[in-house]
Amino acid sequence: MKKKILRVLGILILVLLGLIIALPFFLEGKIADIIKNKVNQNINATLDFEEANLSLIKSFPYAYVDLKGISLVNNAPFEGDTLFAARDIALDMSIKELFKSADDPIGIRKLTIDGAVLHIQVDEAENANYDIALENETVPSSEEETSTNFTLDLEEYGITNAEVVYDDFSSGMHLVISEMNHSGTGDLSLESSQLKTRTDALVSFEMDSTAYLNKNKVALDALIGIDLTQNKYSFLENKALVNQLPLVFDGFVQLNEDNQEVDVTFKTPSSDFKNFLAVIPEAYSKNIEDVETTGNFEVNGQFKGIVDDVHIPTFTIGINSQNASFNYPDLPKAVENVYIDTQIYNRTGIVEDTYVDINRLSFKIDADQFNLNAKIKELLGNAKVDLHADGVINLANISQAYPLPADYDLTGIVQADVTTAFDMASVENHRYENTKTSGTARLTGFHYNSEELKNPIAISDASVSFTPNTVSLDAFEGKTGQTDFKANGTIDNLLGYLFNKENIEGNFSLQSNTFAVNDFMTEETGSDGEGGTTPEVSERVQIPSFLDCTIDAKAQNVLYDNLALKNMSGRLRIKDETAYLEDVTSSIFDGKVKLNGSVSTKPETPTFDMAMGLDAIKISESFQLLDMFKALAPVANALEGRLNTDIKLSGNLKEDMTPNLGTLSGDLLAQLLSAKVDTKNAPLLTALDGQFTFLDLGQLNLNDLKTALSFNGGKVSVQPFAITYQDIVVNVSGGHTFDQQLAYTASLDIPAKYLGDEVNTLIAKINDDSLKDLTIPVTATIGGNYTSPKVSTDLTSGVKSLTMELVEIQKQKLLNQGKDKARDLIGGLLKEDKTDSTQTQDSGVTEALGGLLGGKKNAEQTDTTATKKDEVKGAAKSILGGLLKKKKDTTQ
Repeated sequence: MKKKILRVLGILILVLLGLIIALPFFLEGKIADIIKNKVNQNINATLDFEEANLSLIKSFPYAYVDLKGISLVNNAPFEGDTLFAARDIALDMSIKELFKSADDPIGIRKLTIDGAVLHIQVDEAENANYDIALENETVPSSEEETSTNFTLDLEEYGITNAEVVYDDFSSGMHLVISEMNHSGTGDLSLESSQLKTRTDALVSFEMDSTAYLNKNKVALDALIGIDLTQNKYSFLENKALVNQLPLVFDGFVQLNEDNQEVDVTFKTPSSDFKNFLAVIPEAYSKNIEDVETTGNFEVNGQFKGIVDDVHIPTFTIGINSQNASFNYPDLPKAVENVYIDTQIYNRTGIVEDTYVDINRLSFKIDADQFNLNAKIKELLGNAKVDLHADGVINLANISQAYPLPADYDLTGIVQADVTTAFDMASVENHRYENTKTSGTARLTGFHYNSEELKNPIAISDASVSFTPNTVSLDAFEGKTGQTDFKANGTIDNLLGYLFNKENIEGNFSLQSNTFAVNDFMTEETGSDGEGGTTPEVSERVQIPSFLDCTIDAKAQNVLYDNLALKNMSGRLRIKDETAYLEDVTSSIFDGKVKLNGSVSTKPETPTFDMAMGLDAIKISESFQLLDMFKALAPVANALEGRLNTDIKLSGNLKEDMTPNLGTLSGDLLAQLLSAKVDTKNAPLLTALDGQFTFLDLGQLNLNDLKTALSFNGGKVSVQPFAITYQDIVVNVSGGHTFDQQLAYTASLDIPAKYLGDEVNTLIAKINDDSLKDLTIPVTATIGGNYTSPKVSTDLTSGVKSLTMELVEIQKQKLLNQGKDKARDLIGGLLKEDKTDSTQTQDSGVTEALGGLLGGKKNAEQTDTTATKKDEVKGAAKSILGGLLKKKKDTTQ
């Protein structure tokens, strides 16, 4: 019997185990459908997830449901925006909940959420993307309402690595709660219960582009009493930390049908002045445990009232410190006589009626005292500010009393006595006549060094004076690296810049003896991929978007890369991330330069558009130092002398703000004033020179030569131009690429006298004055690379053709019967029509060669035609040999 019972029990266990394993495969699809339907039927948004998994073992005896890749996407007016997303959501629930229909309520016992992002938005029309509940035409009864929702029989829940973003575009509020971890335990199925929670996160808060909190650490351990019958949540035992500042809370929040009722008080649990240091982020305050302090620091406040569409709770926040001090153990000086008396309050519950009274804020370091007081009315409405600050601060004392970063090197004296009164409506509407600002501020002996700077900055004197309408920069004198500078000017709208996102508008003058651009360009070391290091530009120069000003500048010396400019002056207008150069003049390459144009860093790739006039500059210096000129006219490297040129060019700039040659386009017009050719520096000229025995290109006269070219996409097109060598005219046309691939032709009209003694002997024998100006057209084709050019000519065929024609003319003259024929041939030769010059009858050539080579002129001469042809070739070879020999002969 026992064996039979055991066998039955075994079978039952196996069946039950089989069901536990098999059921999830049958129910997973149903669970996914139930959850999606249950949620999507009740919201104006779309819930979806990538997969749903079910396990009856992981949380036995409860069912474990795991959703992955969850997203909740808004419909209009925020269509396509993701309100909520999470990597993983896990639910524990009773197994019986799995068998309910989609219309039945489902109870959840445990909830965990990982990697969630909640992005709440309120647009300028005050539409909220979290308002996704569907509006029902009929108000459901409580029984119906219960049947259309999940029942939260929660005993515990957890949220890990979450982020909450709140963007209110109607008010300019931006709140980010990041790296948030929150957990709670309690029985929420009871009408009255207690929920024990633990929260930690980083909080950033910004209002109207002003950051008030930046990843400040917040932690809260709270025991919350929950009364579901009254929807009332009470703070029982709790402790909060803001950075390292401890606060304790007491009171309650009650959710009513039309509003929320709040009555919460808070305070610091102790009055130790270390509480003040605890407000400062830990990265800056360092370890405050060993800091010696005296005096008190207390924060207390209360929020009480209702929250609805019109009202906020009335509140009072007090911050107080009396004659306090602190001294870090490793630093020689203390901050003493610290007084803080500040009240932030709202007594009406109307948002605009929020006030800030800074009755006193003062401290002393050594003999230096700083004081500030201010009153701000209607903080969240048309804020009205009345502020006064005065004092003297020795910046060197700050690092001796407060732990600044190790790489900071601060010295200098700050003196200020400033009073201002304004309202935000006047600032926003540019009615600066309603503002009242007066006083002075001065900085002397300032020195600052940091790893982020290429060189330390030293400001010997900077002074500012304030008037109701303008801020005058009376002096600004300093030095960094090789650069020295002096500046003065006016700022027309400092308040608009500080409070209203306006650009700085003003006019300035700048003077410098030496201004080195490289002093303001930093580099960082990066790996070259082979274990070495290479310098890299850390960040390209960016023209500030907030500048809208004019600068009249003068500099005795400007150093940029390998260029040295002298006596530079001109106007610089900066607006919309673009610098406009107006009539900027300077001396360079022993000549003058004038610039007009613009440089813009607004696009992702910086651009420039420039017109440049160069007057009487040295050719060799400019083409050695300017890569752009090397690309545009590489042959100029062989020229010594001066030139004038006008260049219009545009293109992109590289990270170091030098032109990207591959993007250049524009035009150039140049005039050589006086130039000599050094063929040793120009392989192209050497190669061309070697093709003609009678040319010496080093003797070219290039004075007043004018050339024009255009360039685009890395290609240069040269407009045809002519140069003259003695009595030879050379016509040049073609172009090249920026990588110096050549494609040129040079056409020469070569006088016959340069073609050797044999040709000139033939001409002399013909004895016709019309042949004295005889020329032969020759074309040289230039290709290859500039450093190894390839030059070919049609000189050989031209000379051979000329020789044949001269032989024919001589033959006809030797024959008394051919006077008219010879005259016709000479006329055709001078017209440069050589198309028929080789179509001579064999017998005529034979007789002509007989006379040319000194044979007897006999009518019965019986030399063979083949023999005469060979002799003609021999004569031509003799002429060409003398013409094309490598060593040049001087022609008389």
